[in-house]
Amino acid sequence: MDASADTIPTALLDWYDSQARVLPWRSPPGAPATEPYRVWLSEVMLQQTTVAAVGPYFAKFLARWPTVSDLAAAEDAEVMAAWAGLGYYARARNLLACARAVAARGGSFPETEAELRALPGLGAYTAAAVAAIAFGQPATVVDANVERVIARLYAIDEPLPAARKPIRVRAERLTPAKRPGDFAQAMMDLGATVCTPRNPRCLLCPLADHCIGRRDGAERFPVKPAKAAKPQRKGRAFWITRDHAVWLVQRPGLGMLGGMRALPDDGWSARSDGSAIAPLVGTWSAAGLVRHSFTHFDLDLQLMLYSGGDLDRLEGDSGEWWPLDRIAEAGLPTLFAKAARLALAQR
Repeated sequence: MDASADTIPTALLDWYDSQARVLPWRSPPGAPATEPYRVWLSEVMLQQTTVAAVGPYFAKFLARWPTVSDLAAAEDAEVMAAWAGLGYYARARNLLACARAVAARGGSFPETEAELRALPGLGAYTAAAVAAIAFGQPATVVDANVERVIARLYAIDEPLPAARKPIRVRAERLTPAKRPGDFAQAMMDLGATVCTPRNPRCLLCPLADHCIGRRDGAERFPVKPAKAAKPQRKGRAFWITRDHAVWLVQRPGLGMLGGMRALPDDGWSARSDGSAIAPLVGTWSAAGLVRHSFTHFDLDLQLMLYSGGDLDRLEGDSGEWWPLDRIAEAGLPTLFAKAARLALAQR
């Protein structure tokens, strides 16, 4: 067996015992595991999001839904509104689906990685993280931080995403049977605070003596493929007001920003840029452009203001008049929150 399979986990755990970040969803090194609901909730929130951004959301969710059964009983719209700003709204829908599956089991999460993987919305990473951190299972947890640490440690020069297979093999060899949860969190902390994407602090790294990539220039690992240009989409959003209220609709449950309250738009999120007819006949004026970047495309959204009087036909649509002075409580996704701010600034 590779000697590093013993020496690296020992060195890393020794470092973690004194340098672990203090986080609201985490138990101190060596302490009993955190309650599974907290581990799972934090891990879902942390996907594609920073620790600093997640903190307030995590506290708000726990205060409002202190147990997984409480969350399971919540209305979809309430949860989606509370999630607004964290992005990737499919995660919020998966969060609810998983909470309801766990509640149906009596409110207890399964303990093994395989059983956790079978829950709705739990991918390989989240299942491994909950198994290791909440239940002490020797599961291998590989997020972007761990990926970077392993790629540098072994100078894996195959470009991503192909490099993920050898990275996982190396990570599995290092995962210890004892304290696997602390080891997983130690790897995450090392990547977040020391083995950073740029300007890694190699002189402070507890694994510096083992790191092959350091000799070749750690920053070049992991090797990333050439970045493809994002497609550019265009669309329109429609701002319709009456008696100090704005007309909001609920987006379809599937698709981008699914289930969220939003301004009516012209279908930019469909398979083409779309040029659907405005929701009302009458006078419309352009009020400025909102630019927003999604994972797979960039969007220029033209905000259109309505100044006609034909509002009666809206009443049969699936929407609602939302008070302008409570627009911040509507839980609009970031794109439409930007559009609302633009409209309000012109009042």
